[in-house]
Amino acid sequence: MKIAVAMSGGVDSSAAAALLKEQGHDLVGFTMQLWNQRRHVNVDENGDPLPSRCCSLDDVYDARRVADKLGFPFYVLNLEKDFDRDVVEPFIQSYLAGETPIPCVACNSRLKFASLDRMAVSLGCDKVATGHYARVEYDEAANRYRLFRGRNHWKDQSYFLWELTQDQLSRAYFPLGEMLKSKVREIARDAELYTAEKQESQEICFVPDGKYSEFIDRFLEHEGREAEIPEGGEIVNASGEKLGEHTGIHRYTIGQRRGLGIAHEKPLYVVQIERARNQIIVGEADELDTLEFTAKGVNWVAFDEPAEPVRALVKVRYRHDPAPATIYPIIGEGLKNPLATASGSDLRASIVFDEPQRAITPGQATIFYDPATGEEVVGGGWIIRER
Repeated sequence: MKIAVAMSGGVDSSAAAALLKEQGHDLVGFTMQLWNQRRHVNVDENGDPLPSRCCSLDDVYDARRVADKLGFPFYVLNLEKDFDRDVVEPFIQSYLAGETPIPCVACNSRLKFASLDRMAVSLGCDKVATGHYARVEYDEAANRYRLFRGRNHWKDQSYFLWELTQDQLSRAYFPLGEMLKSKVREIARDAELYTAEKQESQEICFVPDGKYSEFIDRFLEHEGREAEIPEGGEIVNASGEKLGEHTGIHRYTIGQRRGLGIAHEKPLYVVQIERARNQIIVGEADELDTLEFTAKGVNWVAFDEPAEPVRALVKVRYRHDPAPATIYPIIGEGLKNPLATASGSDLRASIVFDEPQRAITPGQATIFYDPATGEEVVGGGWIIRER
């Protein structure tokens, strides 16, 4: 097959390319230049650039070295403006709204995969390959492509792919879906690739130090938008009693315990963030437990939008163990609503767990798995807080 390969400059995409090359496929490599390094936003207190192991110029260079080593053409797609519009700005606005976003989902489905898929189609490629730990299978009886978790559940990345459409899944190819990380590094070593021992980035690529609120402050200051930086306000309990003061709602997240600056007889946690009143609401541990929530931008992967409730195992964040729940599609008024996401889906659903779950956080992605095996992705959406 002729395959477009997404090259991030890391060991996973490098090993995927090596595996496909060994299998005799005709490869074309692509790297996406996303973050504008010339901005000088990601700097320390001395003005020196913060180190980054993702989306950096070094990664572009590493990806090119792999393509040269394996002997296939390589191109760089400059998507800096798209990245700002579709990933960075929504990330900032979500934090300013009192949410805790996960930009990697939107980046993977709406930017990286969508852009590469369009390019692949224009070049006559049969498939688009990436280094994701996930699996795609075609169900002939249902005439549908199905998305599954990677065999290595600890590395599974289906959580970041639930927005993919049937058209995109028809071309998606994940060579590492059946493998353990140790096998992936072995493939890279056998191919004598420079990236074989390269370490992984654990942070959001455009926030290399993991300090999200500081990044937002620096970004807004750099863009001359200091007026958008949230001011301090009150920390209160559920009864509205003032217990302390916060330094800006974008510095807090649901479930946070440290850094509240409040002395109390029992540990207190952030249980709610109120942008309209500029308040952080805190409570004891049991106040973090929630039975139900609403999701917007729902994408049904395993079937078309259902008319009846769906049983599933539901995740509410990447490292959350999927828990049994019933998903109730919101029909009628839930359609064509102003909460439609950038992906175009305006479907909503109400999710009710069998047992309360801890710290369900607006802005995070939720993903639904088949309850029988826990392997197939039924669908997913974005957690919102009902006003």
